[in-house]
Amino acid sequence: MVSVDHFRQELLAQFGRANEAGRVDLLVNSGELCRSLPTGTDWSAACCDAMESEMKLGDVLLVERVNGNGMTVRYQLPRANLMQPFLPM
Repeated sequence: MVSVDHFRQELLAQFGRANEAGRVDLLVNSGELCRSLPTGTDWSAACCDAMESEMKLGDVLLVERVNGNGMTVRYQLPRANLMQPFLPM
């Protein structure tokens, strides 16, 4: 069974690739994110949960998650502390 963490890891990987390419934002659709996993999993609540958990100030919810139809978010890049541990000052 695919969990929220599986989708979160794929989303973080997409952030990293877009960041390396010099992109300023990344448009993510939950259906496409689900299909990006090798399991071929259809859209699920876990996918949207992962997307919502990664939303930060400045990100834009373009299509709301309604009636199981998925969602679309424009995430701003670069992500603060992307895949870096928190280091207190």
